[in-house]
Amino acid sequence: MGTFRVTLEIARQEEGPFQQVDPLVDTGAFYTWFPASVLEGLGIQRTLRRSFLLADGRTIEWDVSVVVARLDGQTLPTLAIFGDEGAEPLLGAYTLEGFALAQALINRRLVPLPRLYLV
Repeated sequence: MGTFRVTLEIARQEEGPFQQVDPLVDTGAFYTWFPASVLEGLGIQRTLRRSFLLADGRTIEWDVSVVVARLDGQTLPTLAIFGDEGAEPLLGAYTLEGFALAQALINRRLVPLPRLYLV
């Protein structure tokens, strides 16, 4: 499956101001990730620190915060990592699931995710 980018807007609060970013869709990443300077430039403050297991087996800690994300006209809060400078912005699984979207197997796009209610 190929990789692709989507247009996403992020802000500190629902009223904005929003900044457009074009993250790479990465369903292997749990959280969404932006260079720290992008989040700091929007006035988003670091609120918690979490440990992450990397593909090479190392564990590393990054700061995380709630951000407001807007995608295809829908606005929702999500969690994002204050990432390293120069790193690719990533749209992770946590945010995709919040928007009820999945990566299409073909066509390099996001598609609505069926919502199942288990009772």
